[in-house]
Amino acid sequence: MKDRQEQISQVVVTAGQMHDVEKRIFAAGMPVVALMEKVAGLIARRIPEILSNTLFLRGSRVGIMVGPGHNGGDALVVARELHFRGYEVWIYSPFSKLKELTSQHLQYAQSLGIPIYQTIEQLPISDLLIDGLFGLGLERKLTDPIASAINQLNELSVPIYSIDLPSGLHTDTGEVLGTAIRATHTFCLGLWKLAFFQDQALEYLGKAELIDFDIPLADVEAVLQDAPRIKRITPAAALATLPLPRPAVTHKYKEGHLLLICGSRRYAGGAILTGLGARASGVGMLSIAVPESLKSLLVSHLPEALIVGCPETETGAIAHLQLPENTDLSSFNAIACGPGLTRDATPIVQEVIKSERPLILDADGLNILAQMGAIATLKKRQVVTVLTPHTGEFERLFPDVADAKHDRVKAVQEAAAQSGAIVLLKGARTAIANPQGAVWIVPESTPALARGGSGDVLTGLLGGLLAQAATKQIPIEDIVATATWWHSQAGILAAQERTELGVDAFTLTQYLLKVLSNGF
Repeated sequence: MKDRQEQISQVVVTAGQMHDVEKRIFAAGMPVVALMEKVAGLIARRIPEILSNTLFLRGSRVGIMVGPGHNGGDALVVARELHFRGYEVWIYSPFSKLKELTSQHLQYAQSLGIPIYQTIEQLPISDLLIDGLFGLGLERKLTDPIASAINQLNELSVPIYSIDLPSGLHTDTGEVLGTAIRATHTFCLGLWKLAFFQDQALEYLGKAELIDFDIPLADVEAVLQDAPRIKRITPAAALATLPLPRPAVTHKYKEGHLLLICGSRRYAGGAILTGLGARASGVGMLSIAVPESLKSLLVSHLPEALIVGCPETETGAIAHLQLPENTDLSSFNAIACGPGLTRDATPIVQEVIKSERPLILDADGLNILAQMGAIATLKKRQVVTVLTPHTGEFERLFPDVADAKHDRVKAVQEAAAQSGAIVLLKGARTAIANPQGAVWIVPESTPALARGGSGDVLTGLLGGLLAQAATKQIPIEDIVATATWWHSQAGILAAQERTELGVDAFTLTQYLLKVLSNGF
């Protein structure tokens, strides 16, 4: 049972895929009315549990917003159940035409004496609103009078709980279709929908929760088949991917050798933070190439690392790599390049791109790649490349790819397919795609990570895990997803203890291992 729940919690579907899953369930004999009763019953039981620590008691006033479809039917069953449990329930039903099942539930609610209102002006004061206006599959822009009604509901100082999706959001892109409910809490039904992982939807979703109504895995697999999978990264999946526990008999050369190429006289901190991120990964050997003038500074912060001082330009950037004797780029299991380099280090990026080692490019590494022509350059590489852009860098790298702000999942899939790279698009919900179209999404993060240097820490952490993966045959896409999850969890934990204002990048590095100590 736990294995099924873990698998279901990872699945992310489009509106079309969810409709197909439901069709299979109904075709197999599950009555629509029975499924509605089950789903709404779960929600009706869950709401008092969530609000148990508040003044939401029997007798509290609950307003139910009812739409014309089965989302409205779900809301009406919730209304009935809360009514029977002693809550003071009223219904807002502004539509004249309802689906048959929804209409039947409305008729029964009326027979129970539950007040029903057709206009927003009639609505009484309430302690909680439940949004069942529109759920899965809305595609048209909302217009008056329902748009005005939604805007007025949003202005009330009342918690709003949405069923499946806040009304007014596009299920796949998370786009606001004119206007949308700003939910306090959203119950996602059955399987996670794409909108929950689009940055533009987050301010409308509130706290999101999956209501698992026991969809058979066989039906999910039958619908998805060979389509590229979109998956949420779960704690269990991330922790299982880490190179732990280590074998009883091992040594540093078996635990990966990472080369970091980073820093400049202007941006010395970038090299330090990247190195500290790599240290936390547990990589066996860490070499860091920096301008010669930074060598003593790096040694003081990372005494266990091999600091390689390189000749530098007049501006303080690395002029060319000067690796130790009998060492070249093929000596390393992975290379991470970019933080703090400045664009004066263009020859360095050109050199590492020609290497035959797994490569991570970040920051100025990405900016230089964009100047070179990202897609054409990357197609020449025969080994894996991981790109870690934020939205601005992404647009410079892939100017012809779909707007990442509108649909980040589609955009990252297109970028990975065109470039042949694994693309990690940073954001409130980081999305990672491989060239085959599979996507991993980090389902939670914190605005505490919106600080300079946070990305440098991720580059080092990812580089260290990638170097270890090279010696253990762990899928690289899974390693990228795990590193991103780990980084986000460290930010969340630090913010809980220090507030969102207290998580600078150096502090973030100190919370990376705390995440693992909580998980193991």
